[in-house]
Amino acid sequence: MRTTLTLDPDVARRLEAEVRKQGGGLKAVVNQALRIGLGLTDKPAHPAPFVVEPHAFGFRPGVDLDRLNQLADELEAEEAGRRLAG
Repeated sequence: MRTTLTLDPDVARRLEAEVRKQGGGLKAVVNQALRIGLGLTDKPAHPAPFVVEPHAFGFRPGVDLDRLNQLADELEAEEAGRRLAG
């Protein structure tokens, strides 16, 4: 099918960049983008199940792993206090 499209400037810039990046032709890049956008790419019928792989981080007993962000915030606040006082 042959047709004429008018592209918005932002789409045209992105398309030109993708053509340069892939080193292919405009036709191939547009067709691939349309396939992806229209859901025509080959997708597995049933994606592989997500599997969590546990990892031993080596923290000492008593360290509450759910509060590591709070610890990082406290350390950052202490450092900011030292900078302001010094």
